[in-house]
Amino acid sequence: MRHSPCHHSRLARLLGSAALAALLATSLGGCQTMNSPEVTGALGAKAETVPEGESHRGIEALGERFRANPRDLDAALSYGQALRANGQRQQAVAVFEQANLANPGNKAIFGAYGRALVDNGNYQQGFDVLSRAHTPANPDWRILSIQGTALDNLGNHEEARRYYTSALKIVPDEPSVLSNLGLSYVLTKELPKAEATLRRAYERNSNDARVRQNLGLVIGLQGRFAEAEAIVRADLPADEAAANVAYLKQMLKNGDNRQYGPRTSSAETPPRS
Repeated sequence: MRHSPCHHSRLARLLGSAALAALLATSLGGCQTMNSPEVTGALGAKAETVPEGESHRGIEALGERFRANPRDLDAALSYGQALRANGQRQQAVAVFEQANLANPGNKAIFGAYGRALVDNGNYQQGFDVLSRAHTPANPDWRILSIQGTALDNLGNHEEARRYYTSALKIVPDEPSVLSNLGLSYVLTKELPKAEATLRRAYERNSNDARVRQNLGLVIGLQGRFAEAEAIVRADLPADEAAANVAYLKQMLKNGDNRQYGPRTSSAETPPRS
């Protein structure tokens, strides 16, 4: 029996990229997912985990400081970012919205507010707010990359890639931008291009687990399961890595590989700078 599209988000979550769960489900024409995305997680990643009590106390303290003075930019940014890192996306949006009203025209607040909106799945609104966080004369590559992910989630893949390209002109071969671009190719089922781009990201930062997991997934989607398992095993216990690859293998066996075109035996050679 074929798995429902909602089950595909399980694989992406297990592979370690929650943002990719949303993208993979979208690519497969599937269910609504809860996530978000700054595709690689490079900008929207969870903070390092801290003891729950300590985390709660810290967030509460930041909240008290913010509520005492919503015009305090440092307090607003710290509180909203702590909420985002803790997975409280809607609360983060509310905090940055209030801070934006209290500090009209502030580009730092626009940037944080736009990121939170994209993180919460408000892609068009987030894109529009982020457009006010920088200017064509002084662009911020990080914001360009997030705007690209918003456009990818809106289905505007060619326009998204123009934003990634603009970001890469500022920071050539930046791994987080390359990873976003690679996953953009996944959405249009251009898997050799996706693999080549993700390999470039991997070459520039092989220590980023999110890039490795994304590369492993793209390789697995092309049917090269042993290679995919070897890559994801670097970040997961061997049994969990094997289980994830087995799930992907079953998914493709059940026919989902048809949506990605023919399997390839090797990646395109990634261009070198």
